[in-house]
Amino acid sequence: MKPMPLLLRKDQERRLLAGHCWVYSNEVDTAATPLKDLAPGQPVEVLSDHERWIGHGYVNPHSLICARLVSRERNRPLTPALWLSRIHDALALRERLYQRPLYRLIFGESDGLPGLVVDRYADLLAVQFTTAGMERVRAEVLAALEQVLKPGAIVIRNDTSVRELEGLTQGVETVLGDPADALILTEHDLDFQVSPITGQKTGWFFDQAENRTRLARFGVGERVLDVCSYIGAWGLRAAALGAQAVTCVDSSAAALERVADNAERNRMGERIHPLQGDAFEVLRGLRDEGRQFDTVILDPPAFIKRRKDEKEGVQAYARLNRLGIELLAPGGLLVTSSCSFHMNRDAFLRTVQQAGRRAGRFLQLLETGQQGPDHPVHPAIPETAYLKTLFLRVLPGS
Repeated sequence: MKPMPLLLRKDQERRLLAGHCWVYSNEVDTAATPLKDLAPGQPVEVLSDHERWIGHGYVNPHSLICARLVSRERNRPLTPALWLSRIHDALALRERLYQRPLYRLIFGESDGLPGLVVDRYADLLAVQFTTAGMERVRAEVLAALEQVLKPGAIVIRNDTSVRELEGLTQGVETVLGDPADALILTEHDLDFQVSPITGQKTGWFFDQAENRTRLARFGVGERVLDVCSYIGAWGLRAAALGAQAVTCVDSSAAALERVADNAERNRMGERIHPLQGDAFEVLRGLRDEGRQFDTVILDPPAFIKRRKDEKEGVQAYARLNRLGIELLAPGGLLVTSSCSFHMNRDAFLRTVQQAGRRAGRFLQLLETGQQGPDHPVHPAIPETAYLKTLFLRVLPGS
C-alpha cells in the first residue's frame, strides 16, 4: 500500500534538504494533509509545497515533532529490508572501532533509525523504542536485530520519559532469553557489574568511555571527588590511575552499593569511599568542612530536558560547578560534563567560566570531549551532539 503524502508549507523543506530529519507540526500544510487524519506511527511520503519528493518517514500527529524522515531514496521505503541494511551499517562501524562487543549499537537519527536506541552487552541487547513510528515496526526491528546479531537475550527498556511525548506507555520487558540482571562489563581493564534490566538508562553510560580514557593524560592526584558517580566508572578509573582516596557521591543507595562491590571486585575497596546524598548538599557540606581534592569530577543528569527549563538548568550547572571548583586544591583538575543537548558547548563553557569567577578562581581549559564514536554526531542535527565534557585546570584567582 502506497504511503500517504505529507505536504509541507511553503519554504519549509530547506532544513530537511540540508540533512535534518525532523518535521515540526507548524511546518505541515494541514489544509492539504490534515494531521488529525493520520495515525501515530503511520508511514508517509514527505513532499514540499510544490510536491517535490523529499523522503519516506513516519508521523505522530500528537507530537510537536510530527514526522521523522527515515529514507531519502524513493525505492527504499520503510520495510524489513531497510531495517536490516541500517543495522548492518551500524554494526560495521562498531566492529571497526571496538575489540569487545560492548557499545551503543544504534544511536537513533545518527544511524538512520530515528526513534531507536540499542546498547550491546556482548550477548545481550538492551533496546529502546522512543517514537510511535518505531513502536509500530517493533516486531520487524527485533527480527532484524536477531537476524544480524543472533543475541542470546533482548531486553526492552521502554522506561524512558521521552515516550510520554509520543503518547506511548512505559515499561521494561524481556523478549528473548532469560537474562540475569547482573553482568560483568570490562572497560579500561576494570570490571564492573552492571544491571541492563533495572539500571539507569540501560545499565551503563557508554557515551563517556572515551572521556574516561582522557583522565590518564592529566593525572588525577591522590584525592578525587566523583559526583553523581552512579556505579563508579569515573571513580574507579581515577583509582586505577593512582588516586589513593576517591569519594563517590550519589543520591542512590543501590548505586553506591554497586560502587562498593565494583571497588572490591577490582581490589580497590580501601581507596573508594561511597557517600550518599543530594549532590548540592553533599558538596556544600564538604566545603564547610574545609575538604579539598586534587580532582573533582561532575557528571550530573541533564538539568535542561526541555527548552523551557533552560534558565533554571543553567543556574543548576552554575551552582554545581562553583561548588566543585571551591573544593579543588590549587592547580587541581575539574572534569565537568553536561548531557543537555539544549546547552551547547560554548554556553556550557561560559557557565563554568562564570562559576569559576564567582568562586574567585582562574580556569584553564585543557581539552574538550564529546560522546564516543559509538554515539556518532549527525552533522545536520545538532541535537545529536548532546554530551560536552570539559577538562580544566583550576588556579587561584588572577
